[in-house]
Amino acid sequence: MKEAHLKKTDEFPRSTQKLETKGFPVPSQVRGDQRRIIYLRLWEQQMSYHQQLAREFSIDSGHSFTDQLEKIQCVLQDVGSNIATPRSSARDSHIKKTKFSSQTVIELESWIDSFTEELPPLTNFILPSGGKSSAALHVARAVCRRAERCVAPVVRSGETDPEVAKYLNRLSDYLFTVARYAAMKEGNGETIYRRPE
Repeated sequence: MKEAHLKKTDEFPRSTQKLETKGFPVPSQVRGDQRRIIYLRLWEQQMSYHQQLAREFSIDSGHSFTDQLEKIQCVLQDVGSNIATPRSSARDSHIKKTKFSSQTVIELESWIDSFTEELPPLTNFILPSGGKSSAALHVARAVCRRAERCVAPVVRSGETDPEVAKYLNRLSDYLFTVARYAAMKEGNGETIYRRPE
């Protein structure tokens, strides 16, 4: 019995995720703030991917905050839209449409406060640990911190809404807090940093 082979035809959609696609420059082709914006969009996508992985682990463990992670992924799409709409060159209608709401920052802070109330005080430096859910959330936080550092100069240049930088700052704190919360709920201990002797 011969194997059936699919022929490559125009009926099959082509990938639209390649940076080389016409109209979307690769980072090496641009400089300054535009280059930072491209990298920021990539890191925003990485944050979403890592958070989804963390969310899958958290769903398996029955955690209560998985809906929050899903909402954050949606907000990250808004972050990306705002970053991709430079104030110096975008139309006013586009800037208005992609304006980032400060309410998202307030919501994150309320979630952080809620989880912090249930956690024991942090008296030592801890290493990323506490099980799969917790470790994956720590990784998502690391990607978020990287994006936060990159967005700062774009905000200072006036090209991106300052609320975006605030959101990424609070998001990294949220991910750290919820990582600790996941470890606690799963009964996993946190690994405390100890200076090697």
